Amino acid sequence: MAVVPNYVSVLVLRAMFGFSIKGGWMTAYVQLTEMVGVEYRRTVGILFQMIFSIGLLILPLLAYLITDWRWLQVVITAPFALCMLYYRFVPESPRWLMSQKSSPEALKITEAMAQENGKKLNTNLEFLLQRLTHDEGESSSASLLDLIRTPKMRKHTFILMFNWFTSAVVYQGLIMRVGITEGNVYTDFFISSLVEFPAAFFIILTIERIGRRLPFVAANVVAGVSCLVTACIPDSMFWLKTLVACIGRLGITMAFEMVVFVNTELYPTFIRNLGVSVCSTLSDVGGIVSPFLLYRLAAIWLELPLIIFGVVALIAGGLVLLLPETKGVSLPETIDDIEFPDRKRKSQEEYQSIKKPLKINETV
Repeated sequence: MAVVPNYVSVLVLRAMFGFSIKGGWMTAYVQLTEMVGVEYRRTVGILFQMIFSIGLLILPLLAYLITDWRWLQVVITAPFALCMLYYRFVPESPRWLMSQKSSPEALKITEAMAQENGKKLNTNLEFLLQRLTHDEGESSSASLLDLIRTPKMRKHTFILMFNWFTSAVVYQGLIMRVGITEGNVYTDFFISSLVEFPAAFFIILTIERIGRRLPFVAANVVAGVSCLVTACIPDSMFWLKTLVACIGRLGITMAFEMVVFVNTELYPTFIRNLGVSVCSTLSDVGGIVSPFLLYRLAAIWLELPLIIFGVVALIAGGLVLLLPETKGVSLPETIDDIEFPDRKRKSQEEYQSIKKPLKINETV
């Protein structure tokens, strides 16, 4: 993209770049959450997303130092070449292999993980894996229809789609709004990016104590109210206006990180990657819509985009109340786990023992 001669070529390559990055990011996040137990899912999920926040802090510095956009593109894209090494060093998710009835390979990877951690597996683990695979009555092939075929799956899908859309619209809108307000664009972007880290801290602090749903709702409400209040503050009160806008950025950052986190917990293993990818596609739609909302509405009244952002964020927060709480709940393996969460599954105790995180000097 840095060497192409015309704008059309840039657009084509940019689209290809976007598809690649989106697929890789989502797959990595889903695989990461599937590789750890309930106790560590929160920590690794948030740490994974904080790398994105670090990138936001570095970007304005790079843009300030590298004024030529072509060289800037080279600098921020070159590190992706290292991603090709992932195939050699990152194993397949044992959960996904089990959902595909490949228990021998899942067992092999699990044994390698245990050996790397200096642990020893229970001798009947192979039997349990085979039994779980045998008990898997649903088709292991993921289908788009699976996302909407049953009532709860359909409800989860539509609510998550709207939240992905809202998070992207508000998040991108608040970032791009920096470019149409007075001030230094590099400094303002850097300062607004700093609030990403308190957002991660609040998530880690609350989701295991309170749960997922209420912090998710609160994040959307804080973002929505902050946008509405910011629109009402006069420009003469610049620092107050900036402070409230940053609070809104903090809220929508929390909401964005929460929707990714919750999305992986509300879909069964065999369709989790597809479900997250489909729902997150609405964030791409939101990213496309956001600049049109911002610049078209700002031409009418500079604060009108904030009013729209605030309203949709409040609606998104209300819809989250319709989602189930997933605190302390193991990742679902089948659609029945979603539709009938209270149903006692066969061999549940043995199944939980497999998913229990390995501890020091403990035989699993």
